Amino acid sequence: MVDNIGELSSLIVKLTPIIRTIVAVVVAYVIFSLVLGIIKKALLKRVKKKRQRSNVEIFSKVLKYVFFLILILLAVSSYSGSWAGLGLGVGLFSAALGWALQKPITGVAAWIMIVTKRPFEIGDRIIIGNVRGDVKDITLTHIYIREIGGIVAGEENSGRIIMVPNSTLFEKNIINYTSEDEYILDQVSFNITYESNLDKAIDIAIKVAEKETKDIIKKTKKRPYVRTYFKPSGIAVNVRYFAPAKNLQELSSRITQSILRMVKREKEVRIAYPHTEVLLKEKAKKSLDL
Repeated sequence: MVDNIGELSSLIVKLTPIIRTIVAVVVAYVIFSLVLGIIKKALLKRVKKKRQRSNVEIFSKVLKYVFFLILILLAVSSYSGSWAGLGLGVGLFSAALGWALQKPITGVAAWIMIVTKRPFEIGDRIIIGNVRGDVKDITLTHIYIREIGGIVAGEENSGRIIMVPNSTLFEKNIINYTSEDEYILDQVSFNITYESNLDKAIDIAIKVAEKETKDIIKKTKKRPYVRTYFKPSGIAVNVRYFAPAKNLQELSSRITQSILRMVKREKEVRIAYPHTEVLLKEKAKKSLDL
């Protein structure tokens, strides 16, 4: 009985430094996270632009990871009591980690690339490979994207979240809708018959697009314009304009409805669509009458 108590006491004495170190690390990390959270909230209240908000989010994550790594290194160093031993241990650990966790390490490297090169920010609308959506969060291993399209065709949020591993960024093309600003080129296309008045159709398209995008024109200084092309059954009239990347379908829908209403009121413009018409020439008509 005495031997068992002695062994238990000896074990507790041996484990005390480890437990004390773990508790110290956890307490320090929790306190740091609370303080960082308060600072982050204060900064987010002051930011006005999307890029500033993204900077705060990413910088806070960097501080967390760095602080946690420093705590681990200090804890291992204080327990081992030797910086040389710490260096050897870290070297062996890194070699093993690099061999076993190639993909996650590549993901961390990709995360560093995102932080330094900034190919996109939180809130940007992007395409990575065949994934389209708005960047919700950027973590050490994954990018969280609010999907657009997906189960429906179009540029509207589907409500699903896609987790994209950071490691794929080195293998896929990245397209950023909003790298320069919030506006991208969009168009509404409709076909008119060859007998229609093309100038009036173009005038209708321009007037509607300018009315619906007047606020955007003031910001971008870019006005709508029309491109026309021959089609088998008529002329394609494409009115092109700049629109908010996250509001494409709502705006194009309004423009489509307005164009259709105006075309219906215009006698010299007719929408071309697949159908069959029988045209009787004057001579043929007379022969039928006989």
